[in-house]
Amino acid sequence: MYLEAPTYQPRPTASSPSVFLAGGITACPDWQQTAAAALADFTVFNPRRRHFPIDDPGQTPVQIAWEYHHLALADLTLFWFPACDPSRTTQPITMYELGAAAANPARRIVVGTDPGYPRTADVHTQLHHARPDLTVHTTLHDTLTAAHHTLARL
Repeated sequence: MYLEAPTYQPRPTASSPSVFLAGGITACPDWQQTAAAALADFTVFNPRRRHFPIDDPGQTPVQIAWEYHHLALADLTLFWFPACDPSRTTQPITMYELGAAAANPARRIVVGTDPGYPRTADVHTQLHHARPDLTVHTTLHDTLTAAHHTLARL
């Protein structure tokens, strides 16, 4: 099953394990479509809308509520920090979500950072302290492979 914001999954009814695609959206490549295709055997929660009404300020709280809801539902959160234009974003929302997830030892996470992501060292350093046994992958392919293996074991 594939679910894209702002469509809701009211409660966990999926027949397969679920994954939330956490990572850069604004001014970033659409890596989520690649991830959704690679993880199509599972339930995918994608916060990236194909058509986000950027000029409607009322959509920001709708988007944030959707993300909180589906982050809580997901069996796994996949974090990918793509290389984006650093003058436009360093992906602070994703970094916030990573901090919250990493602080909860029961939360299943898979993390990857493109070497071109300007805060790669921060991701590695934070996770070294919060989750020292966690591997931070350096390619989207490796991150997706790790997510697939984790989901297949659930």
